Amino acid sequence: MSASVRPSNPLLPAVALALWAGAAVAAPPERVVSMNLCTDQLAMLLAAPGQLVSISYLSLDPLSSAMVEEARTYPVNRGGAEQIYLLRPDLVLAGTYTARASVDLLKGLGIPVLQLPPADTLEDVAAHMRLIGEALGRAEQGEAMARAFEADLANLGFDGTPATAAMYYPNGYTAGSGTLSDQILTLTGFRNVGAEAGLTGGGILPLERLVMAEPQVVVTSTPYPGASRSEEILTHPALQALRDHAARASVRDADWVCGTPHILNAIRTMAETRAALGGQE
Repeated sequence: MSASVRPSNPLLPAVALALWAGAAVAAPPERVVSMNLCTDQLAMLLAAPGQLVSISYLSLDPLSSAMVEEARTYPVNRGGAEQIYLLRPDLVLAGTYTARASVDLLKGLGIPVLQLPPADTLEDVAAHMRLIGEALGRAEQGEAMARAFEADLANLGFDGTPATAAMYYPNGYTAGSGTLSDQILTLTGFRNVGAEAGLTGGGILPLERLVMAEPQVVVTSTPYPGASRSEEILTHPALQALRDHAARASVRDADWVCGTPHILNAIRTMAETRAALGGQE
């Protein structure tokens, strides 16, 4: 089924580049350090051999990283300015919310830093591929990746009556309207319970509200090892009863976290989940 996806916003790369401390260098950077999970993965996919010298330790976490095996081949950093400075980078990749004190210090030391904002739409995902490719001097590779991603999206989608779905995470956190998760649910044939509850962006959805909505599909995260009070809600009897009667989508958390080509795995899984519901409303 063909999906209707808006073209990438041509202003997004320019806005992100405005966050880059210093003008783009004429020659491609030779020593790139990434200190953010999402830039880690885009850099691993796009960097030339030997160009990426360190990534964040978060890329080794199988619950949040879609590229653990690839990450094991790189030295890791913990986002400290001193550690990154000693790596002698000529470009640092970070998120707009990544270790701000470290980012400010690195900028003050004259090191170019490109801060990538979160991907809030599927259009942002393709734009980020192009942006990181450009920053690495690999514009052709970034463009090819973005075009392949857009082509795959064009073959996904659902035209029938939407079913209901809810994202439900520790502390009752969910995704509302204006989020990447909301767009994925809409694309694959679901009405997002979080959005219908009036949430914009991320927010807390009381368990009682979730139970009353009776979503046909519930997507929750994989618990981390050990005990966490924030995750207790995911084992609540009311949620368990709801999940027993709802369909479950076996989506890897790591595929949802970042705007990379791996998000297509989550989209395909949700599309398959909707197809399995048939004409249910």
